[in-house]
Amino acid sequence: MTLYHPVKIGSLTVPGNLFLAPIAGYSDRAFRSLCVTCGAAFCTTEMVSAEALTRGSQKTESLMAKAPQEKDYAVQLFGGTADVMARAAMLVLERTDCSSIDINGGCPVPKIIKSGAGSMLTKEPERLYAIVSAVKDAVASYARIHPERGLVPVTIKIRSGWDFGTMTWRETTEAALAAGADAITIHARTRAQGYEGRADWNIQRQLVELVNGRIPVFGSGDANTPETAKAMLEQTGVDGVMFARGAMGDPFLFTRTRQFLLTGSYERESVQERLQAGFAELEMNVADKGEKCACLQMRKKFCAYSSGIRGGARLRKAIVAACSVADYKAIFAPYCAF
Repeated sequence: MTLYHPVKIGSLTVPGNLFLAPIAGYSDRAFRSLCVTCGAAFCTTEMVSAEALTRGSQKTESLMAKAPQEKDYAVQLFGGTADVMARAAMLVLERTDCSSIDINGGCPVPKIIKSGAGSMLTKEPERLYAIVSAVKDAVASYARIHPERGLVPVTIKIRSGWDFGTMTWRETTEAALAAGADAITIHARTRAQGYEGRADWNIQRQLVELVNGRIPVFGSGDANTPETAKAMLEQTGVDGVMFARGAMGDPFLFTRTRQFLLTGSYERESVQERLQAGFAELEMNVADKGEKCACLQMRKKFCAYSSGIRGGARLRKAIVAACSVADYKAIFAPYCAF
């Protein structure tokens, strides 16, 4: 099998094995649409609070919207109690046509952990088992009522452990398998590491050996270039690579990596192509969120889209003060035709 290949996740077949991770503040439907256009085989929404969803939050529900270019996508839920996660899963199925539900078992942010969600599931395999089981049961119940939808796969993303003294990836993996998870993603850092230090790809390799083909295993952590994605696939045996921070402001990472896996080389996009992608994302976000909100959120993204342009410090100073589409067009007029 070539390094770039389709992946079967439960009842779902994904055409490739390069994915966009759920990234708060980044993986909204506008950015996911660009990533799919650039070659992402599968994307996941920003994490959705099960508690807020079950309480009727319209803002939370808007995070689940499908992107214009997406055929299949996953909604990621986070929550610390099985019954709330089950009710939220039912709402996801009722209000979206998502192809998969992903459970967040890896977020290290303190306010998420305090709710019993995110990396707390890495620390407490029993809680993880209860939540995955409850969501699987909810999906099965929905499928009995709506057989045309079928059994939507349930996946989970975990970390290697709570800290270096509490490495629980084996226990959490066994719990996920016992509960019926259809795929597992391992971010091979501990909760204590956050996003610092090195990801331990050796743990990814060992997890692949532990799972032994029962379900797909996807890798995350320090794969942020075509070369490192290829190395992860070769060294660990994971079924796919989930790009996170490396893809921020760079949807073309999927184009370059797919080319590299298939041909051994790749071409870099031009500055104008990057900026045009940024303006396409801005346009979609304006339609979704309004100009003011979209322009504020795009400040950090345009800093990434404009990387490599000479005079970067001056550009970034202008970008972080931009408040309108007209501001951005004025900033980038010397580099991009509109």
